[in-house]
Amino acid sequence: MRKTLTVLLMASVLALSACSGKKVKPGATGGEAVSSTAAGAQTAGADGAEASTKGAGSAGNAVGALGPSGALGSQRVIYFDFDSSDIRPEFVDVVAAHGRFLASNASIHVRLEGHTDERGTREYNIGLGERRAQTVKRALALQGVQESQIATVSYGEERPAVAGSDEAAYSKNRRVEIFYIN
Repeated sequence: MRKTLTVLLMASVLALSACSGKKVKPGATGGEAVSSTAAGAQTAGADGAEASTKGAGSAGNAVGALGPSGALGSQRVIYFDFDSSDIRPEFVDVVAAHGRFLASNASIHVRLEGHTDERGTREYNIGLGERRAQTVKRALALQGVQESQIATVSYGEERPAVAGSDEAAYSKNRRVEIFYIN
């Protein structure tokens, strides 16, 4: 039963990404893990790393420049320390700004995409990416965001923002990206 559900879920994700009209990074459609949302919907992005690192108004956001205004609101990527799912102090205000915006706009939804660097097993990295996305989700909920407004997905190491096997690349790949969707 579980295997059938997984196969159906992956087929749905692939079908949705094919229908989205977005450019998919080569090799990005395989091996994605999708977590459930409070509303029971399943979502996964097909946004390439180039679009996702540009911030507000990037091609990766389904509704364009939706989101909080100002310097904090234009930041859509939350970076993490090695093997950690704790939000770093310099990103607490960024998450809070997104939380306040979402709490005051209940019809707007976000997708939180968790990522890791290439170190660790694939399974461990999927779990770590999920923990990172869930940490940001809990921080948004503390700002009054409804659980139904937030979807999470973990890509683990499958969609690096920066190629390379050094600390400079690793530090850019340990992240959660915030995408506004509707």
